[in-house]
Amino acid sequence: MANIRFMPSELEITGIYFPPMLVAGILGALLMLLTVYLIRRYRLSRYFVYPQYVLAALWAIYTFVISTWVIPA
Repeated sequence: MANIRFMPSELEITGIYFPPMLVAGILGALLMLLTVYLIRRYRLSRYFVYPQYVLAALWAIYTFVISTWVIPA
């Protein structure tokens, strides 16, 4: 029982507590925007039928990956 560590479920930044899914969603949105910039720069968006759905899917995938492996929620 002595080896069990308490892991808080919130992230504390300058005294303000944030839920981990909020932080994961914001980081997912930033990574999605970076990916969108690269997709549009190399004109790969013309190969997508609905680019808006691809962008939403990228945001969901990035948020899932970050919340699963980077910031455990």
